[in-house]
Amino acid sequence: MPLSRLTLSSGRPIDLSELRLSSTYGGMLEGHPCGPVNEMRIRGLLRAAEEAFPSLPVHLVPPDRAYPEPDRRPGRFGPVELLPAVACIGAFHSAPVDPGLDPVLHRSALAAAWFQDAPEAPADGRAAPALLGLRWEELARDHEV
Repeated sequence: MPLSRLTLSSGRPIDLSELRLSSTYGGMLEGHPCGPVNEMRIRGLLRAAEEAFPSLPVHLVPPDRAYPEPDRRPGRFGPVELLPAVACIGAFHSAPVDPGLDPVLHRSALAAAWFQDAPEAPADGRAAPALLGLRWEELARDHEV
């Protein structure tokens, strides 16, 4: 039984079978979130997804970035730049991409890394639009069950 089911903007239903959540800025002791810090966080999340799901293709959903202090003078590493509060890694599964494969014997799979505002499982009606825009047919890989 999946943790949740999403319907992508293409109309394809996908099931979330595993979800890992962490604080985007957990452990940050000093300084402020900025472009270079965020790039390190994004690379780290992608690396964690690749390590967590080595047999799956991995896709990073480009995160939204907010600039809450546009009038503040930028620090040494640039202006304050915020990513959504929760870093997520999930394993998704669906029917096979190849229409010639038997859907009883085959599934398609993809691991995704993304950022979202709240610590909850994405589902229809409360998932980041960029996550719902996954190009499943290009990114996922078929496998035998």
